[in-house]
Amino acid sequence: MATPRRVAVIGLDGVPPELLFDKHSADMPTLTRLKEKAVWGPMRSIDPPITMPAWACMLSGATPGELGIYGFRDRADHGYGPMEFATARKIRRPRIWDLVSAAGGTSIVLGVPGTYPTTPILGSMVSCFMAPSTDARFTHPVGLADELAALTGGYRLDVANFRSPEPERISQEIFDMSEQRFDVARHLATTREWDLLTLVDMGPDRLHHAFWKHCDPEHPRHEPGNRHADLFTQYYRALDRQIAGLLETLPEDTAVMVVSDHGAQPMVGGFRVNEWLRREGLLVLREEPDHRIPLAKASVDWTRTVAWAEGGYYGRVFLNVEGREPTGTVPAAEHEDTADRIARMLEALTDETGAPMRNRVLRPHEIYPEVNGVAPDLMVYFGDLRRRALATLGGGEDLHTTENDTGPDHANHGDTGVFLLAGTGASPGPRPGLSLYDVAPTLESLLGVESPVRHSTSAGVLA
Repeated sequence: MATPRRVAVIGLDGVPPELLFDKHSADMPTLTRLKEKAVWGPMRSIDPPITMPAWACMLSGATPGELGIYGFRDRADHGYGPMEFATARKIRRPRIWDLVSAAGGTSIVLGVPGTYPTTPILGSMVSCFMAPSTDARFTHPVGLADELAALTGGYRLDVANFRSPEPERISQEIFDMSEQRFDVARHLATTREWDLLTLVDMGPDRLHHAFWKHCDPEHPRHEPGNRHADLFTQYYRALDRQIAGLLETLPEDTAVMVVSDHGAQPMVGGFRVNEWLRREGLLVLREEPDHRIPLAKASVDWTRTVAWAEGGYYGRVFLNVEGREPTGTVPAAEHEDTADRIARMLEALTDETGAPMRNRVLRPHEIYPEVNGVAPDLMVYFGDLRRRALATLGGGEDLHTTENDTGPDHANHGDTGVFLLAGTGASPGPRPGLSLYDVAPTLESLLGVESPVRHSTSAGVLA
């Protein structure tokens, strides 16, 4: 099979296969036509299916355990201090553009999560939404920032405060950001020489979090007849037009890959995991909060605490282990038994109606070939990721909530994204069993480069 001269990767953050391949396929004629000549299918994401590690794993072939990245924030050490944001500095495996640069090729990298701060490559890099602002150094080379400012009138890193009760502003910013992201991609693709073009549009993810309940009649908080009910349809039609415009600028010999890092689904509610740990006597406070507060502001008695948790799309439970944490209470010899006991308790939890909550509990050392950094002792998918893990304490509320505790949110992540690859000569059609770990080795094969680190998870779809 001849190696294509160029590869373009179109990343759509947080898009599930049921929206792209089914519900909105008629709204996306360009993508549907591309699918007819592509290898495609649902693509299993990583555990945990979180944006920051998912894109890094996808484009390096490494697992979260190998990278030591388990979310947007991770423990820096075994102390009780605040967690630290994961940045590009934590990604110590080469990503596909690093391999292309090492081989003397050039890349365009646009908005890919995990690219702040930017790293020097042969080509151009525009950082992701984790850049604090466009006043920071968010491009490589530095002068590219001025070019983007002149082109766009103000480059958008993200939708500002998309978890807020401002639907009109948020929806407009989502559409504007996606349009601008593809405008910039077309500009860079036609003004630079490149072998690899990789862009990620965060618009779908922001849309799902802010508007899922408005657009999905099956959402438990859906309001029939609301004025945003057609927003998903409008957005996916607009997205298809943007994809069509980009494809028109690409040379004919370009292989095109369309991927999402994880899926999305209705968020049916939240579970207050730290409050549950407290009620079970596993997390002890020195004083009772008079209102709901984050764990960082609670007066934790670490000398009597067995476990605590961090919240988000999934729950991370950490044990307070003797000889590992500063004032550990769990004897090292009882670490595994204690983790097993808490895991069984979590799996046995019921929802507000008394029905099983369908929680899944994962152990990092059981699912990764290597575990680096400070991994959680337990990773908990509440309601099979349909319920958000809430880390706040106090307030006297029930353990089950219908809302997020960090602002309005209608969707949680799903463990399945999308994969589509056209222009390689491979036989088109659906491909079962696709995995996010197929992406990196497939790109390496297409671009004629090879990682110095052997991939432990996949040989790619072209092997």
